[in-house]
Amino acid sequence: MDWQTILLENWHVKFVSVVLIVAAIIDGRELRVPNWITFPMVISGIIYNSWIGGLDGFGLAMWGMTVGLLTLLPLWMVGGMGAGDVKLMAGIGAWLGATVTWHVFLVTCIVGAVMAVAMVLWKREWNKHYGNFLIILTEWMTIRNVEKLNEIAAERKPRMLLLPYGIPICVAALGYFAYAGMIY
Repeated sequence: MDWQTILLENWHVKFVSVVLIVAAIIDGRELRVPNWITFPMVISGIIYNSWIGGLDGFGLAMWGMTVGLLTLLPLWMVGGMGAGDVKLMAGIGAWLGATVTWHVFLVTCIVGAVMAVAMVLWKREWNKHYGNFLIILTEWMTIRNVEKLNEIAAERKPRMLLLPYGIPICVAALGYFAYAGMIY
């Protein structure tokens, strides 16, 4: 197989992979995924799928984007993550559809949990962060006002160990793409 075939086969998955790597690097440095990455990713995914699939492709892209948004939107609403992470998942959905996005989300949950535990163990502050986890869990179960939860999270944020979630999204997506045979 020549290099052109390798590059062009599943090029859209490779493109998404490159975007995710760039987003993860920026998120790791700045604790944010900028709009100049997420918005063009979503728009270009919708355009690409509309181009290759017409109205059906447009519908698939929109449904994929919606699934991507809905996977992380609840956590964003209560202050658990940044909007850039949510839009990054929407971009995956716009390009690769709802099913792939759902699977990437599931793997992201596992990768994110492992990375969070590793960060806490590395900092040697298990008791502090376990206590924070219990407080947050109690707040989520007792406070029914999303705006209040977001406000409490914003007040707590400067004292928290923050996980740049673009990194788990990237690691999970690349792992899933490789597992599913999408990136070859």
